[in-house]
Amino acid sequence: MDLIGIFNTYMESFHRGIELSIALGSILGILGLILGLIGAIFSNSMRKEKFHLILIISFILIAICGLFTGIKYFRIFR
Repeated sequence: MDLIGIFNTYMESFHRGIELSIALGSILGILGLILGLIGAIFSNSMRKEKFHLILIISFILIAICGLFTGIKYFRIFR
């Protein structure tokens, strides 16, 4: 295997790793959004601040990773 082949293999693996990281971020954002909404609605006032923080972090993850990226990557609902 020549140097270009090794580089191409490395870049393909790197690309797959980045794609997996983005998909996992999307799934974690969706789950955090669901849990944050449930917690913000049904928890007491002491814990609502923590659930609001979870909601903010989830919105950031969804903004960066995309809403349906993880669903398409892992073929959920197909």
